[in-house]
Amino acid sequence: MDAQALKQMVATEAVRQVPEGEVLGVGTGSTADCFIDALARVADHLPGAVASSERTAQRLRAAGIRVLDLNEVDHLSLYVDGADEIDHGMSMIKGGGGALTREKIVAATARRFVCIADESKRVARLGRFPLPVEVIPMASAYVMRELGKLGGTPRIRAGFVTDNGNQIIDVAGLSIEDPRALESHIEALVGVVSAGLFAHRGADCLILGTTRGVQIFESTVASKAG
Repeated sequence: MDAQALKQMVATEAVRQVPEGEVLGVGTGSTADCFIDALARVADHLPGAVASSERTAQRLRAAGIRVLDLNEVDHLSLYVDGADEIDHGMSMIKGGGGALTREKIVAATARRFVCIADESKRVARLGRFPLPVEVIPMASAYVMRELGKLGGTPRIRAGFVTDNGNQIIDVAGLSIEDPRALESHIEALVGVVSAGLFAHRGADCLILGTTRGVQIFESTVASKAG
């Protein structure tokens, strides 16, 4: 079974967790795209969705789903998104698609965060996938120097600008032993908008696509939503 089939499998399973009649948040990326495609089949039962990127907003509209501004919504019962990596403690690296800041904002407001991924994304330790960091362009050189002190190799993502008008620095070669501490450290750097570590607000549930079928893992930590 190829990766695309696994993504479609977990997307279909995730739709079963969508509460009828409630607004949900939707992430960004190829797995989230599969979720939107599956969500289109129940679009009539959804009052709308909050998108984590312009790309996701366009795909939701094309699927017949109303796109709402987060500031217009009292709460989100559910946020569904993929991950570039997820560890056994439900911490994630996200931002391969460059939408990490908006993804983090939407995730923070949701009561429940469901991560959908294929089995290649589940790892014992985060860091094999380069860690994205969104940075205000003026601060990029300074932040790269500081990120280099962490033991990885930081590089500006060439030719890429986020929906917020910022740059992405990808930090390769990290072995992340304490995701929460590293998230706090990086986000305290002046000029950093957000780090692609989702540890303080990790996933509440992981729907994992494997060659043996769908596996569902629930977090043992209480919901971290604000």
